[in-house]
Amino acid sequence: MVDAGGHRDRTPRTVGSKQLAAMLPSPALARPAYRHLAHAIGELILDGRLALHVRLPAERELATALGTSRTTVTALYDLLRQDGFAHSRQGSGTWTSLPPSRATKGVSRLLGPADTAIDLARAAPALPQEVLADALAEVAPRLALHSASPGYHPYGLPELRSLLAARFTARGLATTPEQILVTAGAQHALNLVLGLLSGPGDRIMVENPSYPNALEAMRRARLRPVSVPVTDDGGWDIEIIESTLRRSVPRLAHLIPDFHNPTGGVMPPAERARTLRAVQRAGTWLVVDETLTELALDVPAPEPFAAHGESGRVVTLGSMSKTHWAGLRIGWLRAPARLVEEFAAQRVATDMGGSVVDQLLALTLLTDTDRLPAERLTTLREGRAALTEALTRHVPHWSWRLPPGGLSLWVDLGGPHASELAERGLEHGVRVEGGGYFATDPGLFEHRLRLPYTLPAQTLTEAVQRLARAESGDASTPPSARRRHWIA
Repeated sequence: MVDAGGHRDRTPRTVGSKQLAAMLPSPALARPAYRHLAHAIGELILDGRLALHVRLPAERELATALGTSRTTVTALYDLLRQDGFAHSRQGSGTWTSLPPSRATKGVSRLLGPADTAIDLARAAPALPQEVLADALAEVAPRLALHSASPGYHPYGLPELRSLLAARFTARGLATTPEQILVTAGAQHALNLVLGLLSGPGDRIMVENPSYPNALEAMRRARLRPVSVPVTDDGGWDIEIIESTLRRSVPRLAHLIPDFHNPTGGVMPPAERARTLRAVQRAGTWLVVDETLTELALDVPAPEPFAAHGESGRVVTLGSMSKTHWAGLRIGWLRAPARLVEEFAAQRVATDMGGSVVDQLLALTLLTDTDRLPAERLTTLREGRAALTEALTRHVPHWSWRLPPGGLSLWVDLGGPHASELAERGLEHGVRVEGGGYFATDPGLFEHRLRLPYTLPAQTLTEAVQRLARAESGDASTPPSARRRHWIA
Protein backbone atom coordinates (compact mmCIF):
# COMPACT_ATOMS: atom_id res chain seq x y z
CA MET A 1 0.00 0.00 0.00
CA VAL A 2 1.32 3.42 -0.94
CA ASP A 3 0.31 6.57 0.94
CA ALA A 4 -0.27 10.05 -0.48
CA GLY A 5 3.37 10.92 0.01
CA GLY A 6 4.53 7.95 -2.03
CA HIS A 7 5.72 5.89 0.96
CA ARG A 8 4.91 2.20 1.05
CA ASP A 9 3.33 0.62 4.10
CA ARG A 10 5.95 -1.92 5.13
CA THR A 11 3.58 -4.08 7.14
CA PRO A 12 4.03 -7.68 5.87
CA ARG A 13 0.90 -8.74 3.99
CA THR A 14 0.34 -12.34 2.93
CA VAL A 15 -2.56 -14.58 2.03
CA GLY A 16 -2.42 -18.16 3.23
CA SER A 17 -2.82 -21.08 0.85
CA LYS A 18 -5.97 -22.37 2.58
CA GLN A 19 -7.45 -18.87 2.73
CA LEU A 20 -6.87 -18.28 -0.98
CA ALA A 21 -8.10 -21.75 -1.94
CA ALA A 22 -11.35 -21.08 -0.06
CA MET A 23 -11.91 -18.00 -2.22
CA LEU A 24 -11.38 -19.86 -5.51
CA PRO A 25 -13.56 -22.26 -7.51
CA SER A 26 -12.55 -25.89 -7.81
CA PRO A 27 -9.86 -26.48 -10.47
CA ALA A 28 -12.01 -29.35 -11.76
CA LEU A 29 -14.86 -27.06 -12.82
CA ALA A 30 -13.31 -25.88 -16.07
CA ARG A 31 -10.41 -26.60 -18.38
CA PRO A 32 -7.72 -25.49 -18.61
CA ALA A 33 -7.74 -25.14 -14.83
CA TYR A 34 -4.88 -22.64 -14.64
CA ARG A 35 -6.72 -20.16 -16.89
CA HIS A 36 -9.95 -20.64 -14.95
CA LEU A 37 -8.15 -19.96 -11.67
CA ALA A 38 -6.27 -16.94 -13.07
CA HIS A 39 -9.58 -15.41 -14.14
CA ALA A 40 -10.98 -15.93 -10.64
CA ILE A 41 -7.95 -14.36 -8.94
CA GLY A 42 -8.11 -11.40 -11.33
CA GLU A 43 -11.74 -10.86 -10.38
CA LEU A 44 -10.88 -11.07 -6.67
CA ILE A 45 -8.25 -8.35 -7.13
CA LEU A 46 -10.51 -6.12 -9.24
CA ASP A 47 -13.31 -6.47 -6.70
CA GLY A 48 -11.05 -5.62 -3.76
CA ARG A 49 -11.56 -8.96 -2.02
CA LEU A 50 -7.90 -9.77 -2.54
CA ALA A 51 -5.82 -6.71 -1.71
CA LEU A 52 -2.94 -5.33 -3.75
CA HIS A 53 0.70 -5.80 -2.68
CA VAL A 54 -0.16 -9.09 -0.95
CA ARG A 55 2.25 -12.03 -1.20
CA LEU A 56 0.64 -15.11 -2.75
CA PRO A 57 1.29 -18.58 -1.31
CA ALA A 58 4.22 -20.65 -2.52
CA GLU A 59 3.35 -22.76 -5.54
CA ARG A 60 3.66 -26.09 -3.72
CA GLU A 61 1.47 -24.90 -0.81
CA LEU A 62 -1.29 -23.59 -3.07
CA ALA A 63 -1.23 -26.75 -5.19
CA THR A 64 -1.78 -28.83 -2.05
CA ALA A 65 -4.59 -26.57 -0.83
CA LEU A 66 -6.33 -26.68 -4.22
CA GLY A 67 -5.80 -30.37 -4.70
CA THR A 68 -4.11 -29.86 -8.04
CA SER A 69 -0.64 -30.21 -9.51
CA ARG A 70 2.21 -27.80 -8.99
CA THR A 71 2.44 -27.51 -12.78
CA THR A 72 -1.07 -26.02 -12.82
CA VAL A 73 -0.17 -23.45 -10.15
CA THR A 74 3.05 -22.56 -11.99
CA ALA A 75 1.04 -21.91 -15.16
CA LEU A 76 -1.51 -19.96 -13.10
CA TYR A 77 1.16 -17.65 -11.66
CA ASP A 78 2.76 -17.24 -15.10
CA LEU A 79 -0.58 -16.12 -16.54
CA LEU A 80 -1.21 -13.72 -13.64
CA ARG A 81 2.20 -12.13 -14.26
CA GLN A 82 1.57 -12.00 -18.00
CA ASP A 83 -1.75 -10.20 -17.50
CA GLY A 84 -0.31 -7.84 -14.89
CA PHE A 85 -2.19 -9.21 -11.87
CA ALA A 86 1.02 -10.37 -10.19
CA HIS A 87 4.73 -9.72 -10.17
CA SER A 88 7.62 -11.62 -8.65
CA ARG A 89 10.53 -10.43 -6.57
CA GLN A 90 13.59 -12.59 -6.57
CA GLY A 91 13.85 -14.35 -3.26
CA SER A 92 10.60 -12.92 -1.85
CA GLY A 93 7.79 -14.61 -3.79
CA THR A 94 4.91 -13.52 -5.99
CA TRP A 95 2.80 -10.46 -5.15
CA THR A 96 -0.59 -9.20 -6.33
CA SER A 97 -0.67 -6.14 -8.57
CA LEU A 98 -2.70 -4.44 -11.31
CA PRO A 99 -2.01 -4.01 -15.00
CA PRO A 100 -0.77 -0.44 -15.62
CA SER A 101 -3.59 0.21 -18.07
CA ARG A 102 -6.16 -0.22 -15.30
CA ALA A 103 -5.22 2.99 -13.49
CA THR A 104 -8.26 5.21 -13.15
CA LYS A 105 -8.39 8.65 -14.65
CA GLY A 106 -8.83 11.86 -12.74
CA VAL A 107 -12.23 13.32 -11.95
CA SER A 108 -11.49 16.90 -12.94
CA ARG A 109 -14.24 16.66 -15.55
CA LEU A 110 -16.75 16.59 -12.69
CA LEU A 111 -15.50 19.81 -11.15
CA GLY A 112 -16.34 22.12 -14.03
CA PRO A 113 -19.51 24.19 -14.51
CA ALA A 114 -22.85 22.48 -14.76
CA ASP A 115 -24.12 21.61 -18.23
CA THR A 116 -26.96 19.67 -19.79
CA ALA A 117 -25.59 16.24 -18.86
CA ILE A 118 -27.62 13.98 -16.59
CA ASP A 119 -25.58 13.86 -13.39
CA LEU A 120 -25.24 10.35 -11.94
CA ALA A 121 -21.88 11.14 -10.36
CA ARG A 122 -23.36 12.59 -7.18
CA ALA A 123 -25.70 10.66 -4.93
CA ALA A 124 -27.56 13.49 -3.21
CA PRO A 125 -31.26 14.40 -3.28
CA ALA A 126 -32.81 17.78 -4.03
CA LEU A 127 -34.94 19.66 -1.51
CA PRO A 128 -38.56 20.35 -2.58
CA GLN A 129 -39.08 24.10 -3.01
CA GLU A 130 -42.22 24.20 -0.86
CA VAL A 131 -40.40 22.49 2.02
CA LEU A 132 -37.60 25.07 1.89
CA ALA A 133 -40.08 27.96 1.61
CA ASP A 134 -42.07 26.79 4.64
CA ALA A 135 -38.90 26.31 6.68
CA LEU A 136 -37.59 29.77 5.78
CA ALA A 137 -40.87 31.34 6.83
CA GLU A 138 -40.65 29.61 10.20
CA VAL A 139 -37.00 30.56 10.66
CA ALA A 140 -37.44 34.31 10.10
CA PRO A 141 -38.80 35.22 13.57
CA ARG A 142 -36.27 32.94 15.30
CA LEU A 143 -33.44 34.59 13.39
CA ALA A 144 -34.55 38.00 14.60
CA LEU A 145 -34.07 36.82 18.18
CA HIS A 146 -30.53 35.60 17.41
CA SER A 147 -29.50 38.76 15.59
CA ALA A 148 -29.04 40.61 18.90
CA SER A 149 -26.15 38.28 19.77
CA PRO A 150 -22.68 38.10 18.13
CA GLY A 151 -23.70 34.84 16.43
CA TYR A 152 -20.60 32.80 17.21
CA HIS A 153 -21.41 29.25 18.26
CA PRO A 154 -18.29 27.06 17.87
CA TYR A 155 -20.11 24.06 19.39
CA GLY A 156 -23.28 24.76 17.41
CA LEU A 157 -26.60 26.30 18.41
CA PRO A 158 -27.51 24.95 21.86
CA GLU A 159 -31.04 24.05 20.78
CA LEU A 160 -29.75 22.12 17.75
CA ARG A 161 -27.21 20.24 19.87
CA SER A 162 -30.01 19.30 22.28
CA LEU A 163 -32.20 18.06 19.45
CA LEU A 164 -29.42 15.94 17.95
CA ALA A 165 -28.59 14.46 21.35
CA ALA A 166 -32.26 13.59 21.88
CA ARG A 167 -32.35 11.88 18.47
CA PHE A 168 -29.36 9.69 19.38
CA THR A 169 -30.97 8.84 22.70
CA ALA A 170 -34.26 7.91 21.04
CA ARG A 171 -32.38 5.59 18.67
CA GLY A 172 -30.81 3.68 21.57
CA LEU A 173 -27.60 5.55 22.43
CA ALA A 174 -27.88 7.80 25.48
CA THR A 175 -26.34 11.14 24.53
CA THR A 176 -26.05 14.58 26.12
CA PRO A 177 -25.72 17.90 24.23
CA GLU A 178 -22.13 18.14 25.49
CA GLN A 179 -21.32 15.10 23.33
CA ILE A 180 -22.45 16.86 20.12
CA LEU A 181 -20.54 19.24 17.86
CA VAL A 182 -22.40 20.79 14.93
CA THR A 183 -20.24 21.05 11.80
CA ALA A 184 -20.44 22.26 8.20
CA GLY A 185 -21.30 18.79 6.94
CA ALA A 186 -19.93 15.32 7.65
CA GLN A 187 -16.82 15.98 5.54
CA HIS A 188 -15.94 18.91 7.81
CA ALA A 189 -16.45 16.64 10.82
CA LEU A 190 -14.17 13.99 9.33
CA ASN A 191 -11.42 16.52 8.69
CA LEU A 192 -11.64 17.70 12.31
CA VAL A 193 -11.28 14.09 13.47
CA LEU A 194 -8.32 13.37 11.20
CA GLY A 195 -6.62 16.61 12.24
CA LEU A 196 -6.97 15.98 15.97
CA LEU A 197 -6.64 12.22 16.30
CA SER A 198 -3.97 11.40 13.71
CA GLY A 199 -0.77 12.67 12.14
CA PRO A 200 1.13 12.14 8.88
CA GLY A 201 2.27 8.55 8.50
CA ASP A 202 -0.33 7.08 10.87
CA ARG A 203 -2.22 4.04 9.64
CA ILE A 204 -5.98 4.13 9.12
CA MET A 205 -8.12 1.08 8.46
CA VAL A 206 -10.55 1.79 5.61
CA GLU A 207 -13.14 -0.16 3.71
CA ASN A 208 -12.49 -1.01 0.09
CA PRO A 209 -14.49 0.36 -1.71
CA SER A 210 -15.45 3.45 0.27
CA TYR A 211 -16.69 7.03 0.00
CA PRO A 212 -14.27 8.87 -2.34
CA ASN A 213 -14.24 12.20 -0.50
CA ALA A 214 -13.39 10.44 2.76
CA LEU A 215 -10.52 8.63 1.04
CA GLU A 216 -9.27 11.92 -0.40
CA ALA A 217 -9.34 13.55 3.05
CA MET A 218 -7.20 10.69 4.36
CA ARG A 219 -4.72 11.09 1.52
CA ARG A 220 -4.43 14.81 2.14
CA ALA A 221 -3.85 14.10 5.83
CA ARG A 222 -0.98 11.86 4.63
CA LEU A 223 -2.35 8.81 6.40
CA ARG A 224 -1.42 5.29 5.36
CA PRO A 225 -4.58 3.32 4.49
CA VAL A 226 -4.85 -0.36 5.36
CA SER A 227 -7.86 -1.69 3.49
CA VAL A 228 -10.46 -4.31 4.37
CA PRO A 229 -12.84 -5.55 1.66
CA VAL A 230 -16.58 -4.89 1.52
CA THR A 231 -18.72 -6.67 -1.06
CA ASP A 232 -22.34 -6.34 -2.07
CA ASP A 233 -22.93 -10.09 -1.64
CA GLY A 234 -20.99 -10.83 1.54
CA GLY A 235 -20.59 -7.49 3.26
CA TRP A 236 -17.73 -7.24 5.77
CA ASP A 237 -15.39 -10.08 6.67
CA ILE A 238 -15.21 -9.56 10.42
CA GLU A 239 -12.24 -11.92 10.76
CA ILE A 240 -10.24 -9.79 8.33
CA ILE A 241 -11.22 -6.66 10.28
CA GLU A 242 -10.10 -8.25 13.56
CA SER A 243 -6.88 -9.50 12.00
CA THR A 244 -6.12 -6.09 10.46
CA LEU A 245 -6.68 -4.30 13.75
CA ARG A 246 -4.55 -6.82 15.60
CA ARG A 247 -1.72 -6.88 13.04
CA SER A 248 -1.53 -3.26 11.88
CA VAL A 249 -2.77 -1.53 15.07
CA PRO A 250 -4.00 1.49 13.08
CA ARG A 251 -4.42 4.84 14.77
CA LEU A 252 -7.91 5.21 13.25
CA ALA A 253 -10.51 3.03 11.56
CA HIS A 254 -13.27 4.36 9.28
CA LEU A 255 -16.52 2.48 8.60
CA ILE A 256 -19.80 3.14 6.79
CA PRO A 257 -21.90 0.35 8.32
CA ASP A 258 -25.40 1.54 7.34
CA PHE A 259 -26.34 1.18 3.63
CA HIS A 260 -22.65 1.33 2.81
CA ASN A 261 -21.54 3.76 0.14
CA PRO A 262 -21.21 2.36 -2.51
CA THR A 263 -22.13 -1.34 -1.96
CA GLY A 264 -25.37 -0.75 -0.02
CA GLY A 265 -24.59 -3.33 2.68
CA VAL A 266 -25.64 -3.18 6.34
CA MET A 267 -23.31 -4.62 8.99
CA PRO A 268 -25.14 -7.10 11.28
CA PRO A 269 -25.38 -6.27 15.02
CA ALA A 270 -23.13 -9.15 16.10
CA GLU A 271 -20.36 -7.96 13.78
CA ARG A 272 -20.70 -4.42 15.13
CA ALA A 273 -20.17 -5.70 18.66
CA ARG A 274 -17.11 -7.72 17.58
CA THR A 275 -15.68 -4.70 15.78
CA LEU A 276 -16.10 -2.53 18.86
CA ARG A 277 -14.30 -5.09 21.00
CA ALA A 278 -11.51 -5.33 18.42
CA VAL A 279 -10.91 -1.57 18.25
CA GLN A 280 -10.84 -1.39 22.04
CA ARG A 281 -8.19 -4.11 22.18
CA ALA A 282 -6.12 -2.36 19.50
CA GLY A 283 -6.48 1.09 21.08
CA THR A 284 -7.82 2.36 17.75
CA TRP A 285 -10.19 5.28 17.33
CA LEU A 286 -13.25 4.20 15.33
CA VAL A 287 -14.90 6.78 13.05
CA VAL A 288 -18.40 5.69 12.04
CA ASP A 289 -20.14 7.47 9.16
CA GLU A 290 -23.91 7.32 9.73
CA THR A 291 -24.97 9.85 7.09
CA LEU A 292 -27.14 7.25 5.32
CA THR A 293 -28.65 5.57 8.39
CA GLU A 294 -32.11 7.11 8.09
CA LEU A 295 -32.48 6.13 4.42
CA ALA A 296 -33.92 2.71 5.29
CA LEU A 297 -36.16 1.59 2.42
CA ASP A 298 -36.87 -2.08 3.17
CA VAL A 299 -35.63 -2.58 6.74
CA PRO A 300 -35.81 -0.62 10.01
CA ALA A 301 -33.16 2.06 10.44
CA PRO A 302 -30.19 0.53 12.30
CA GLU A 303 -29.37 1.54 15.86
CA PRO A 304 -26.30 3.73 16.37
CA PHE A 305 -23.14 1.67 15.92
CA ALA A 306 -21.77 2.84 19.27
CA ALA A 307 -24.82 1.36 21.05
CA HIS A 308 -23.47 -2.17 20.45
CA GLY A 309 -20.60 -2.00 22.92
CA GLU A 310 -18.00 0.21 24.59
CA SER A 311 -18.18 3.61 22.88
CA GLY A 312 -15.33 5.45 24.57
CA ARG A 313 -13.18 5.40 21.41
CA VAL A 314 -15.96 5.94 18.87
CA VAL A 315 -16.67 9.13 16.94
CA THR A 316 -19.96 9.10 15.02
CA LEU A 317 -20.50 11.36 12.01
CA GLY A 318 -23.89 12.50 10.73
CA SER A 319 -25.21 14.91 8.14
CA MET A 320 -28.34 16.30 6.50
CA SER A 321 -26.80 16.16 3.02
CA LYS A 322 -28.22 12.74 2.13
CA THR A 323 -31.50 12.91 4.04
CA HIS A 324 -32.46 16.53 3.31
CA TRP A 325 -30.20 18.73 1.17
CA ALA A 326 -26.44 18.99 0.66
CA GLY A 327 -26.74 22.75 0.08
CA LEU A 328 -27.60 23.22 3.74
CA ARG A 329 -24.08 22.15 4.87
CA ILE A 330 -25.11 20.91 8.29
CA GLY A 331 -23.45 17.92 9.87
CA TRP A 332 -22.39 16.80 13.33
CA LEU A 333 -20.20 14.47 15.28
CA ARG A 334 -20.90 12.60 18.49
CA ALA A 335 -17.95 11.82 20.76
CA PRO A 336 -16.96 11.83 24.44
CA ALA A 337 -17.58 15.30 25.89
CA ARG A 338 -13.89 15.94 26.63
CA LEU A 339 -13.08 15.19 23.01
CA VAL A 340 -15.85 17.48 21.74
CA GLU A 341 -14.18 20.33 23.61
CA GLU A 342 -10.93 19.63 21.76
CA PHE A 343 -12.72 19.42 18.42
CA ALA A 344 -14.37 22.78 19.09
CA ALA A 345 -11.04 24.36 19.96
CA GLN A 346 -9.59 23.05 16.71
CA ARG A 347 -12.61 24.25 14.78
CA VAL A 348 -12.25 27.84 16.01
CA ALA A 349 -8.90 28.06 14.25
CA THR A 350 -10.64 27.70 10.89
CA ASP A 351 -14.20 29.00 10.89
CA MET A 352 -15.22 30.20 14.42
CA GLY A 353 -18.62 28.52 14.08
CA GLY A 354 -21.36 27.62 11.64
CA SER A 355 -24.05 29.75 10.01
CA VAL A 356 -26.88 30.57 12.41
CA VAL A 357 -29.35 30.70 9.50
CA ASP A 358 -28.41 27.22 8.30
CA GLN A 359 -28.59 25.80 11.81
CA LEU A 360 -32.03 27.30 12.39
CA LEU A 361 -33.17 25.78 9.09
CA ALA A 362 -31.75 22.45 10.19
CA LEU A 363 -33.55 22.72 13.52
CA THR A 364 -36.84 23.36 11.72
CA LEU A 365 -36.41 20.53 9.21
CA LEU A 366 -35.31 18.00 11.83
CA THR A 367 -38.20 18.94 14.12
CA ASP A 368 -40.73 18.33 11.34
CA THR A 369 -40.20 14.57 11.40
CA ASP A 370 -43.60 13.71 9.88
CA ARG A 371 -43.09 15.36 6.50
CA LEU A 372 -39.86 15.29 4.56
CA PRO A 373 -38.33 11.98 5.78
CA ALA A 374 -41.42 9.94 4.83
CA GLU A 375 -41.74 11.69 1.47
CA ARG A 376 -38.03 11.20 0.85
CA LEU A 377 -38.21 7.45 1.40
CA THR A 378 -41.21 7.12 -0.92
CA THR A 379 -39.43 9.09 -3.65
CA LEU A 380 -36.28 6.98 -3.29
CA ARG A 381 -38.24 3.74 -3.54
CA GLU A 382 -39.85 5.00 -6.74
CA GLY A 383 -36.47 6.05 -8.14
CA ARG A 384 -34.90 2.69 -7.24
CA ALA A 385 -37.74 0.83 -8.97
CA ALA A 386 -37.42 3.00 -12.10
CA LEU A 387 -33.66 2.52 -12.25
CA THR A 388 -33.77 -1.26 -11.83
CA GLU A 389 -36.53 -1.55 -14.44
CA ALA A 390 -34.51 0.50 -16.92
CA LEU A 391 -31.36 -1.54 -16.27
CA THR A 392 -33.24 -4.82 -16.75
CA ARG A 393 -34.71 -3.61 -20.02
CA HIS A 394 -31.75 -1.82 -21.63
CA VAL A 395 -28.62 -3.50 -20.18
CA PRO A 396 -29.75 -6.98 -19.11
CA HIS A 397 -26.14 -8.23 -19.05
CA TRP A 398 -25.39 -5.93 -16.08
CA SER A 399 -26.06 -7.25 -12.59
CA TRP A 400 -26.61 -5.83 -9.12
CA ARG A 401 -28.02 -6.62 -5.70
CA LEU A 402 -30.95 -4.55 -4.49
CA PRO A 403 -29.79 -2.59 -1.42
CA PRO A 404 -32.22 -2.34 1.52
CA GLY A 405 -31.58 1.41 1.77
CA GLY A 406 -29.28 4.23 0.81
CA LEU A 407 -29.13 6.14 -2.43
CA SER A 408 -27.50 3.98 -5.10
CA LEU A 409 -26.87 0.65 -6.81
CA TRP A 410 -23.41 -0.92 -7.07
CA VAL A 411 -23.66 -2.31 -10.60
CA ASP A 412 -21.44 -5.04 -12.06
CA LEU A 413 -20.78 -4.44 -15.78
CA GLY A 414 -19.41 -7.94 -16.28
CA GLY A 415 -16.00 -6.66 -17.41
CA PRO A 416 -13.43 -3.98 -16.53
CA HIS A 417 -14.50 -1.12 -18.78
CA ALA A 418 -16.09 1.28 -16.29
CA SER A 419 -13.62 4.15 -16.87
CA GLU A 420 -14.03 3.83 -20.62
CA LEU A 421 -17.80 3.79 -20.23
CA ALA A 422 -17.68 6.90 -18.03
CA GLU A 423 -15.76 8.73 -20.78
CA ARG A 424 -18.21 7.58 -23.44
CA GLY A 425 -21.10 8.47 -21.17
CA LEU A 426 -20.05 12.11 -21.21
CA GLU A 427 -20.26 12.06 -25.00
CA HIS A 428 -23.84 10.80 -24.63
CA GLY A 429 -24.76 13.40 -21.99
CA VAL A 430 -24.39 11.35 -18.78
CA ARG A 431 -21.96 12.00 -15.95
CA VAL A 432 -21.09 8.82 -14.08
CA GLU A 433 -18.11 7.56 -12.13
CA GLY A 434 -16.45 4.20 -12.57
CA GLY A 435 -15.93 1.97 -9.59
CA GLY A 436 -12.24 2.86 -9.39
CA TYR A 437 -13.23 6.25 -7.99
CA PHE A 438 -14.32 4.42 -4.81
CA ALA A 439 -11.19 2.26 -4.48
CA THR A 440 -8.30 2.61 -2.06
CA ASP A 441 -5.93 1.53 -4.86
CA PRO A 442 -6.07 2.85 -8.44
CA GLY A 443 -7.52 0.41 -10.94
CA LEU A 444 -9.77 -1.65 -8.69
CA PHE A 445 -13.51 -2.05 -9.35
CA GLU A 446 -13.12 -1.31 -13.06
CA HIS A 447 -16.12 -3.58 -13.65
CA ARG A 448 -18.37 -1.49 -11.38
CA LEU A 449 -20.50 1.64 -11.61
CA ARG A 450 -22.29 3.39 -8.79
CA LEU A 451 -25.68 4.51 -10.07
CA PRO A 452 -27.76 6.70 -7.70
CA TYR A 453 -31.55 6.68 -7.85
CA THR A 454 -32.03 10.23 -6.54
CA LEU A 455 -33.21 11.74 -9.85
CA PRO A 456 -36.77 11.62 -11.24
CA ALA A 457 -37.85 8.29 -12.73
CA GLN A 458 -38.04 9.58 -16.30
CA THR A 459 -34.54 11.07 -16.03
CA LEU A 460 -33.12 7.80 -14.69
CA THR A 461 -34.65 5.87 -17.57
CA GLU A 462 -33.16 8.27 -20.09
CA ALA A 463 -29.75 8.05 -18.37
CA VAL A 464 -29.72 4.25 -18.62
CA GLN A 465 -30.69 4.39 -22.29
CA ARG A 466 -27.79 6.76 -22.97
CA LEU A 467 -25.36 4.54 -21.06
CA ALA A 468 -26.55 1.52 -23.04
CA ARG A 469 -25.82 3.37 -26.28
CA ALA A 470 -22.45 4.52 -24.93
CA GLU A 471 -21.46 0.97 -23.99
CA SER A 472 -22.60 -0.64 -27.22
CA GLY A 473 -20.27 1.49 -29.35
CA ASP A 474 -20.02 -0.65 -32.46
CA ALA A 475 -23.47 -2.15 -32.69
CA SER A 476 -22.02 -5.19 -34.46
CA THR A 477 -20.06 -6.16 -31.31
CA PRO A 478 -22.38 -6.98 -28.37
CA PRO A 479 -21.12 -5.98 -24.90
CA SER A 480 -21.17 -9.60 -23.73
CA ALA A 481 -18.57 -10.48 -26.39
CA ARG A 482 -16.33 -7.46 -25.79
CA ARG A 483 -16.08 -7.89 -22.04
CA ARG A 484 -14.42 -11.31 -22.30
CA HIS A 485 -11.30 -9.87 -23.93
CA TRP A 486 -9.77 -8.71 -20.65
CA ILE A 487 -8.24 -12.06 -19.74
CA ALA A 488 -7.47 -14.50 -22.57
